[in-house]
This record gives sequence, structure tokens and C-alpha cells, in this order.
Amino acid sequence: MEEEFKIIDNYLMIRMPNEIDHHQSAYISKMADKYIMNEQVGNVVFDFDRTSFMDSSGIGIIVGRYKKISCFGGKVFAINVDKQIKRVMMLSGLESIVEIME
Repeated sequence: MEEEFKIIDNYLMIRMPNEIDHHQSAYISKMADKYIMNEQVGNVVFDFDRTSFMDSSGIGIIVGRYKKISCFGGKVFAINVDKQIKRVMMLSGLESIVEIME
């Protein structure tokens, strides 16, 4: 799943899986942190193009990466967010820390 993480300019692009639950969250968080720390990226972009399900562990992934990248003055973005994922983000208050790109 390493190909799901790419650095483009100053952005870490993370292509999220079809379903985000506790099984994937530890791996995604660990890999994202590795890229943030080792590659010194400035911002994180979560791509939800393939994602149809996200539970609270997905929210935890995003909040954790926000806490890490904001220490360096970075931002978190979400792209290709479908209606259901956007609803989860809005209900959890993520829109206050994540810029959801339409």
C-alpha cells in the first residue's frame, strides 16, 4: 500500500482505501507520520476518491495528522469527498481543522 503515499511539491498525498476502519488506521497513521517526519512535507492531502466508508478511526487518522503537521505550520486538506464521508466529517467537527475541497 506504499503507493498510496506520494509527495507532490510540499504536499503529502494520501490515497485513502475503500473502507477506513481500525484495521487500516494504524498502518495509515504510521506511514503518514513517517513521511511527515522524514520528508519534511508542509501539508497533508487526504484523497477520498475510492472511499465509501469511514468510522471514528478515520477521524482519528485525520486529527492525528492535523496535530502533527500543524506543529510545523502545515494544513490538512480533503479532496474527492463524497456525500457520506463529508457528512461524517461535518458531524465530527473536522471541517474546523480540515479544508474540504469541492
